[in-house]
Amino acid sequence: MVSGSPYLQVSFFFFLFVVSSFAGDPYVFYDWTVSYITASPLGDKQQVIGINGQFPGPILNVTTNWNVVVNVKNDLDEPLLFTWNGIQHRKNSWQDGVSGTNCPIPAGWNWTYEFQVKDQIGSFFYFPSLNFQRAAGGYGGIIINNRAVIPLPFGMPDGDISIFISDSYTKSHKGLRKDVENGVDLGVPDGILINGYGPYRYDPTLVKDGIVYQIINVEPGKTYRFRVHNVGISTSLNFRIQNHNLLLVETEGSYTIQQNYSNMDIHVGQSYSFLVTMDQNASTDYYIVASPRFVNSSDWSKVNGVAILHYSNSQGPASGPLPILNDYDTYFSMNQARSIRWNISAGAARPNPQGSFKYGDITVTDVYVILNRPVELIDGKKRTTLNGISYLPPSTPLKLAQQFKIPGVYKLDFPNKLMNRLPKLDTSVINGTFKGFMEIIFQNNDTTVQSYHLDGYAFFVVGVDGEQPKHVFPGAWTAILVSLDNAGIWNLRAQNLDSWYLGQETYVSVVNPEADQSEVLLPENSIYCGILSSLQKDQAQRVNFSGAISISGSSKTVFIMLIIALIGHSFR
Repeated sequence: MVSGSPYLQVSFFFFLFVVSSFAGDPYVFYDWTVSYITASPLGDKQQVIGINGQFPGPILNVTTNWNVVVNVKNDLDEPLLFTWNGIQHRKNSWQDGVSGTNCPIPAGWNWTYEFQVKDQIGSFFYFPSLNFQRAAGGYGGIIINNRAVIPLPFGMPDGDISIFISDSYTKSHKGLRKDVENGVDLGVPDGILINGYGPYRYDPTLVKDGIVYQIINVEPGKTYRFRVHNVGISTSLNFRIQNHNLLLVETEGSYTIQQNYSNMDIHVGQSYSFLVTMDQNASTDYYIVASPRFVNSSDWSKVNGVAILHYSNSQGPASGPLPILNDYDTYFSMNQARSIRWNISAGAARPNPQGSFKYGDITVTDVYVILNRPVELIDGKKRTTLNGISYLPPSTPLKLAQQFKIPGVYKLDFPNKLMNRLPKLDTSVINGTFKGFMEIIFQNNDTTVQSYHLDGYAFFVVGVDGEQPKHVFPGAWTAILVSLDNAGIWNLRAQNLDSWYLGQETYVSVVNPEADQSEVLLPENSIYCGILSSLQKDQAQRVNFSGAISISGSSKTVFIMLIIALIGHSFR
């Protein structure tokens, strides 16, 4: 065992400081300083993005309907925004933290996010959304627990474990960004990280000595909840724990029909929640593995993320080969995805079951066939496109332009299918019908697996070629249905970071034609940029939350709650 190996102690109970107004939903406060820190996950020193000195960042652990306040101090040397992957921000796209909704937080400034996790449960994650920064870190977990009145659809686990898996390069995010801009393929990553750490030395010919790896301590006979997030750049990863079954119970805010898996393919941006029972004899420690999928180069076989599952009565270290997996078996992966089913009889954020739509009884108001292609040249630069359009971010965020009725910033003319014309750069936005039902068919004409994310909504898979949810295999398609009941401007993007950065995104504008007094107004602490730069004060100010107290002043908090760590998720 490497000296200084990071042990992850698992405890079911934890203290969390919240301010209770006694008249409404509680507030929880976080103060974050975001800065570069030095880490050596693959053995050599490199620059990563940490939050309060942590890499990965802290977990936001809250309960349905709580109000979350995060004050962010940007100590990087470039602008910063955080987006909250899977948080729906009901009628409040001001807090979404992407370039179409917010001006970036300049270097040296602070800005305060405030949002409510309204009617949601589950395990999600946050990450920096600009400048390829996610490649350097800055990510962390979001846990939204069930309210006490809503039981879990399974036995209470004995502990809770968050796992972040990601492809990783020793080159800085700025260097990677420049490569992508210049059309240089990122190639094989330097390693796969598990919770920000490099691999256990399972093979001395492949893993150098001295790398610090993750150790997860468990007790025999206990059952733990593992929430596993692929927060990487572009690599689909298979997750498995040697000799242990993974009982899938929830994915991205929705409980699932409970099924056992020996391993699970987790694509970029996806999150899964498993129950794992410590039912082995602990003759040795056990491997926890995250390995690349759908790659056929021998170089990739050398890249595996490996952590250690350590029973308290373990009789020795893990040894021998990793659990075998066919790295390019797309048929297996498609069948696995087909087997995942939503548990519509379980309660979630509300006491009533999660429910479903009767697809045949729905009037679909808009249909978009969104096609992606491999990288192509536009004006001499390599770009990615959706329906032949590579998104061009304007200097003024779309939401601010809409608020101030500024013409010419964007156009509500995103085509509902691929047009017979040359690809182009444009700021073209989907014009959604408020309270309508939009069907989106994602057609993948690229050679790699693509994952997509739509902010502001959960969506329902209604038709598939290969029957895979939320992600689309090469040459395949997936159809989703979205109920457009959340007014705002919402980002629709490829989750693969290089595809997203080169233009594979758009936005969906959903406007309530009637005056909507419940939609959140322009925040008092808004940062202004682009055409509206003249409105900006010298420094963004914190919002005055009625004298509410920061979590950093925990000795002064009004109310202390003992929270039980429970979790849940939502299909996209």
